[in-house]
Amino acid sequence: MEKLWFVRGGQVEYSFAHSLQLSLRDKVERENIPGFLLLMEHPPVFTLGKGASRNHLLVDESVLEKEGIKLYEVERGGDITYHGPGQIVGYPIINLNFWRKDVHLFLRSLEEAIIRFLRRFEVEAFRLPPYTGVWVRRETPQKIAAIGIAVKRWVTYHGFALNISTFLPHFSYIVPCGIIDKGVTSLEHVTGHFYSLEEREKMQEFLAQDLGEVLGFRVKEISKVDLILERGLSL
Repeated sequence: MEKLWFVRGGQVEYSFAHSLQLSLRDKVERENIPGFLLLMEHPPVFTLGKGASRNHLLVDESVLEKEGIKLYEVERGGDITYHGPGQIVGYPIINLNFWRKDVHLFLRSLEEAIIRFLRRFEVEAFRLPPYTGVWVRRETPQKIAAIGIAVKRWVTYHGFALNISTFLPHFSYIVPCGIIDKGVTSLEHVTGHFYSLEEREKMQEFLAQDLGEVLGFRVKEISKVDLILERGLSL
């Protein structure tokens, strides 16, 4: 079983996480290794995917500036989404040559891992075709995890955002993922429990295990310091 390096990043500025992703994507391709899984949180930020409409940003950018919310255009697929504290953001940087060269199946596998993770908390989550992502509450579906990736020469980057104890009112500034008639929720909203930073960091370990199990990788954790300071560590 191939090894997948897993890093818990803590709260990291989006711009740094983006540059780190690009660096690791290049490393994975250059050295032909299986890949990395980065799990972290970000300060409040909106990102626009390649298919995004600026009309789906519902407030003036001056409002974002006043509130300290940054806006980025990025390479992933999909529309506009929000990242912020209380949300686990995952960046699976996977060499599909070590898995399957099937991007559609990879997206479905990310969904399956998140569904399994939420089952740990007795939450029934599901897919809602034709949309990508993970949903709860079948009667009135609400998205709990957004997914949007990019793939370059069969190496994936970008990933998913899973709402744990996320500040949901920030989603009112956008049309999340460009879907007009569906809501957004969080694990806290579903269970009625606020998840502390310590709990969310432990959750990252469980989520990494579920991703490794679904994708068929042996997950091995390394520290953020090792990753950042020793980019050339032996893999």
